[in-house]
Amino acid sequence: MDQYRLEIEGPAGKIEAHAYDPGKRRGIALIAHPHPLFGGTMENKVVQTLARSFSELGYLAVRFNFRGVGQSEGAYDEGRGETLDALAVIEHLKKTEGDLPLLLSGFSFGGFVQAKVSQEIEPEKIVLVAPAVKKFDVPSVREPLLIHGEEDDVIPLSDLFEWARPQGHAVVVLPGTGHFFHGRLTQIKKIVIENLRD
Repeated sequence: MDQYRLEIEGPAGKIEAHAYDPGKRRGIALIAHPHPLFGGTMENKVVQTLARSFSELGYLAVRFNFRGVGQSEGAYDEGRGETLDALAVIEHLKKTEGDLPLLLSGFSFGGFVQAKVSQEIEPEKIVLVAPAVKKFDVPSVREPLLIHGEEDDVIPLSDLFEWARPQGHAVVVLPGTGHFFHGRLTQIKKIVIENLRD
C-alpha cells in the first residue's frame, strides 16, 4: 500500500490531504475529521483507522484537513465552507483518478459535513462514526453504516437514535465506550471491513 501527501486547490486556498493507495481500486473513500476548534485533524486516530480500513477494502482512501487546520488555508466556517472543501477534494480526485465509485465517511463533526456532502453528490456508501447530531443540523442520509459508543458523552446515543429512528437506520453500538473509542479502534476496523466487504 502506497502512502502520499496531496495539496489540493480549494475555495479558501490549499487543502492538505493524505492518501492510502491500495493499488487496484474499487473506489475512492473520503474521510472527514472531527471539529477543528476542538483539536480535530486528519491525524485523529478514528479517522486514520477508517482510512486504513477502506484502503484494505480496496479504496483509494483520502483524509484531509478542513480549512484552517494543519497546512490547509482559510478559517473555520461552521460546516458551510468545510462542505465546500470536501466537494473540492472530490472534484480533484475525479479529475485525477477517474469516475470511481465514491464512499463518504466522517467522524463526529466530519459526519455532519459528509451528510451535507451526500446531498450534493450521492455516494455509493456512507459510513458515519458518532456523527454530531443535535450539535448541528445533520441532514438525512441514505442507508448509512452508523457506528456509535454506548457511553458517548459528547453525542449521546439517545440523540443518535432520535435522528436515526425516523429514517429507519440501524446503529452499531459499541458497549462501554465513549466518543473517542479509546481501545476500540480494532473493533471499528472489523465492523467496517465486515460490513463493506464485497
